[in-house]
Amino acid sequence: MMASLDAPPGDVLDLTESMAAPGGSNDFHTIDGQSDVIFTDAPANPEPPQPAPRPAPPPPAPERIMSSATAASVDSAFNTLAQTVLIQNARTLEDLVKEMLRPLLKSWLDDNLPGLVERIVKAEIERVSRGRG
Repeated sequence: MMASLDAPPGDVLDLTESMAAPGGSNDFHTIDGQSDVIFTDAPANPEPPQPAPRPAPPPPAPERIMSSATAASVDSAFNTLAQTVLIQNARTLEDLVKEMLRPLLKSWLDDNLPGLVERIVKAEIERVSRGRG
């Protein structure tokens, strides 16, 4: 089917049967339904199929430091502790962490704070004394 050539450019053309070329000639060609692919019989001496290569065995799992029974026991103990502390005291996890870290922080401050303060004070005294001298 062809569009009429006497239509002004820019108009939308409806492609309908009435727009076919005069004389009934059709510019469209049908496609032959036969396939252009030809299959032939297998060769007379086919090679035996090669066995597929065996996949490499999966790498061994990394060795665990703890057995699964030990890990389960530790998990159970911590869960019991967490449940007991949270139920009895109705504290938040943040409160529990603060309570657990307080002794560690106290120990660190006892060990490190005097030396830290002494060093900073000496540096400040030297800075001030150089400024006056």
